Amino acid sequence: MNMIKIAIIGIGNCASSLIQGINYYGDRGMGEAIGLMHWEIGGYRPCDIEVVAAFDVDRRKVGRDVAIAIFQKPNCTKVFQKDIPLTGVTVSMGRILDGFSEHMSHYDEKRTFLLADKEEPDKDDVVRILKESKAEILLNYLPVGSEEAVRFYAECALEAEVAFINNMPVFIASDPVWAKRFAEKNLPLIGDDVKSQLGATIIHRMMADLFKKRGVKFERTYQLNTGGNTDFLNMLNQHRLTSKRTSKTEAVQSVAAVRLDAENIHVGPSDYVA
Repeated sequence: MNMIKIAIIGIGNCASSLIQGINYYGDRGMGEAIGLMHWEIGGYRPCDIEVVAAFDVDRRKVGRDVAIAIFQKPNCTKVFQKDIPLTGVTVSMGRILDGFSEHMSHYDEKRTFLLADKEEPDKDDVVRILKESKAEILLNYLPVGSEEAVRFYAECALEAEVAFINNMPVFIASDPVWAKRFAEKNLPLIGDDVKSQLGATIIHRMMADLFKKRGVKFERTYQLNTGGNTDFLNMLNQHRLTSKRTSKTEAVQSVAAVRLDAENIHVGPSDYVA
């Protein structure tokens, strides 16, 4: 079987965990595959995924091999696979647009993004890289609130004729207009947003579902998330949170027995705690 060729936008904590995982599970059998919901899908396993292109805007990552870039600051995710062979794939400069929130420039460099002094690519440049790399799927891990930047890369995916997986809460797959455009080109479009493996939202969602199944009525609920990575630092800017709050709130509302009024449910980030 051919490898699944992916390109990644944003070489942050999520991308680091993904690439570490591809290598970690590649050295193990099914009985050792702790942490995976499915060891095999359609005959494909984690080791069948290959990163062929990558984009970022941080000067500590741009120009480096992906295998090195995933361990650069401000990444702070758990390192569970230290030995990552060089991939031969260099991280390309990405398009900034609204992907960087100005308030983040006031924090220690080990905790925030340091924008690279490189020429930003236009759509033609990104499309060319995607085509030359023979990428089949473009994964988006841009910061919450990057409305313009996500739409830019979604356009690039359409132009390059690659599938688009949107792992953050700017509504692309959920937007009928975007969904139609990808469908017309027979391109897969998946999203929007992604939950932690065992984080607050999935637990909150399961509790709401359990209450419904056991006949328990709940009238009000709230969920306050804190964290110390760039995701939470970025989300200190309240103007970037509209779609994030909608995404997380709907995850709970969708399984509740009775939909709660907006004033009776609050789900979202509350603070950055380093």
